[in-house]
Amino acid sequence: MQKTINHLIQLQELTYARAEQNASLPGGHLDQLDQSIDTMITALPVDTQSVVIRMLKKSPLAIVPIANKICSACGMSLPLSLIQAVRAADRLHTCPNCGRFLYYMTEAPRQTAATSAPRRRNEPPKVGIERFSAPGLMIPRLEATDRDGAIAEICHLLAVKKFIDNGALLSEEALKREAIVSTAVDHGLAFPHVRGVEGGGLTLALGISEKGIKFGGPSRALTRIVFFMVIPTAASAFYLKLLSGLTHALRKEDAREKLMAEETPEALWKTLIKVTKSSIN
Repeated sequence: MQKTINHLIQLQELTYARAEQNASLPGGHLDQLDQSIDTMITALPVDTQSVVIRMLKKSPLAIVPIANKICSACGMSLPLSLIQAVRAADRLHTCPNCGRFLYYMTEAPRQTAATSAPRRRNEPPKVGIERFSAPGLMIPRLEATDRDGAIAEICHLLAVKKFIDNGALLSEEALKREAIVSTAVDHGLAFPHVRGVEGGGLTLALGISEKGIKFGGPSRALTRIVFFMVIPTAASAFYLKLLSGLTHALRKEDAREKLMAEETPEALWKTLIKVTKSSIN
């Protein structure tokens, strides 16, 4: 049964990869991903296929981890007997509330208190990109010269700033996602990310490569602007909107040039807020 669970997780990642491609490259060629998704659905047990097809018509989110004894998709507290049954993995189990398949993660990166601190009294509400990031998560000059190094550098910063508990594990999971299909898109942008990181909210870090990095992607052009997103399961749908907003804002060459010109985290942060103000709210 664990083989089927792993198969469902891989299928879900492919489905999200398709949604990501559609959000960042509207009208792009999706035939290869569609074919891979169809192949993986066909390889499922017959009694599971129809359930998965029905789920995917509503949302790419078909199988979710248990986090802190709750369904990470809908937030329902789960009975201990169900949690133990999911952990045993003797058969597929679903959430009694949202109906999604459940699985138990033995090891995964988690967010920390830095991402879930309450707003202080009299502090104005955050808007736009400010809701998802912070000046301390800006790297105006990445030291890394390749994709793996850039991802590791950003993940290390997230850990140092205490937004994540295990930077090395986060980097490892991000590279697994890159192996499905590159998150690099046009205009020298890339959006590596890890979904299913529980314990806080959607978090974004930004790294700039002055010389450019071979990140992959359809055009094989060098990537200079790297957005890294840490995504809790419940925010899986919303992050597609954030992805779309970022790509929309940075289609303009002058917006990209403004980010590239900044030399300090604080200046990069302020410019990021300005260039995304109209597309992310």
